Amino acid sequence: MLAYTYLGPGKFALLDKPRPTLLHPRDAIVRVTLGSICTSDLHIKHGSVPRAVPGITVGHEMVGVVEETGAGVTAVRSGDRVAVNVETFCGDCFFCRNGWVNNCTDPDGGWALGCRIDGGQAEFVRVPYADQGLTKIPDSVSDLQALLVGDVLATGYWAADIAEIHPEDTVLIIGAGPTGVCTLQCVRLKNPRQIIVCDADPSRLDFVRRHCPEVIPAAPGQVLDTVRSHSAHGGADAVLEVAGTPDTFRMAWMCARPNAVVTVVALYDGPQVLPLPEMYGKNLTFKTGGVDGCKCGEILSLIAAGQLDTTPLITHTFPLRDIEAAYDLFEHRRDGVMKVAIKP
Repeated sequence: MLAYTYLGPGKFALLDKPRPTLLHPRDAIVRVTLGSICTSDLHIKHGSVPRAVPGITVGHEMVGVVEETGAGVTAVRSGDRVAVNVETFCGDCFFCRNGWVNNCTDPDGGWALGCRIDGGQAEFVRVPYADQGLTKIPDSVSDLQALLVGDVLATGYWAADIAEIHPEDTVLIIGAGPTGVCTLQCVRLKNPRQIIVCDADPSRLDFVRRHCPEVIPAAPGQVLDTVRSHSAHGGADAVLEVAGTPDTFRMAWMCARPNAVVTVVALYDGPQVLPLPEMYGKNLTFKTGGVDGCKCGEILSLIAAGQLDTTPLITHTFPLRDIEAAYDLFEHRRDGVMKVAIKP
């Protein structure tokens, strides 16, 4: 089968690999019907994910059809259409029982697919702990509608859930890329008084304007004044940092009002600095992730009910054989790209 493979820092290649087989009774084999490229895949490419294993098939955003299941799998069966979770989790350890599935203590726990074990930018993928890692897609939901459920939409849903958003709040989302827009959709479910979205890319702010006209867009140079003018308390009540740069990390705490919650969802390329003398007295609460992506069933129900729709994010589609061109487009943000669907 064709599989896009991480060879080492800076090197991916489309290779012919053997089809995966069941290795454990709780495994399932999924025929991938649609996949996508994530910014985290680019982090692997550029060597900023040290735990990524050379030789693995990359890709952790996918939907497909169950082809085969191990004897211990009970929640799905052959022929089921499924969304694949970015995280592998056993469901039994201390962290899983508390809903902190990103910290699953299994050797393959957390972000394994497309990082430490073979992922889904391929024709088939083996999914460990399939009862936890696969979610059946309702008949009324298309593959395209479900494509982002297991990763960036799960991230946005989790971020909105832990950000302690209330109806009278002003919420700032930093980053209007795919994860930022997914976060925005999930924050809207909380019905805050005002949402502000900041991004340095004018085309991404235009995307927000077109699809969420009630949201206030702001460029980085305007955002602090924008937040203060739309808050009764000198800053945002909740800040969700989804962009992942030193500038946006600083922006997050500067734009927060005293005693606000700052939720950091972004994956950074390097360490960030907490300037505690400057922050002293703001009494901020920081929440950081790794997403705990264990509510994919709830998300799919919201999609089926028409309350979430990420299909406008899929701006381009490529066949798997042309995945190198898809990566080039996505990495260099050409032609208004937001997300790329990959069809095996």
